[in-house]
Amino acid sequence: MPLSRAEIEIKLNRDRSWLVETYARLTEDDLLRPATPSEHDPAVLWNAKDHLAHLSGIEFNFVRMVRRHLAGDANPVNIRADDSGRERSRDEIMAMVHAMTEDWARRHRDMSLAEVFAVGQQARADTLKLMSELSDAQLAETLPGAPWADGTIGGVLSVNADHGRMHWHWLKEGFKAQGLAVPDYAEQA
Repeated sequence: MPLSRAEIEIKLNRDRSWLVETYARLTEDDLLRPATPSEHDPAVLWNAKDHLAHLSGIEFNFVRMVRRHLAGDANPVNIRADDSGRERSRDEIMAMVHAMTEDWARRHRDMSLAEVFAVGQQARADTLKLMSELSDAQLAETLPGAPWADGTIGGVLSVNADHGRMHWHWLKEGFKAQGLAVPDYAEQA
């Protein structure tokens, strides 16, 4: 059963607060410490700020996908098939996604934490604005080609909440894999 409008908004707001509180508690060293290899180029190591910036890029993409669907685009997600309708292989999809996310991280790498937070605030504002424009029936519509959550518009938008916790887990695993201390003070939120 799809999440209700209230459940989606609660989830988005609760997890955004958790995300900001968690990253705001990181020391400058922990924020900038290389932690996980880029899935596009393993020679590039992402730090906590890269992971945080990545989240907003995906959120902006999800809003664009929903808006394309509402405008009548038959392929709004545009990852499973190209514009000609040719199905992409899983390897092609993942290579495309990883290249896109690496480009986003690179373009935001020199921003301060406050600037990265501001980009995330804009992404979340766009999500909430879009939700305010949608009926409950539209939130329950399937977003064609969406492999996230239950595939509904509301489900896809709610995934933005879980995404931050997933990246936090990967970040902690990256610290551990390199023999670095995992910041234990950050998760007090």
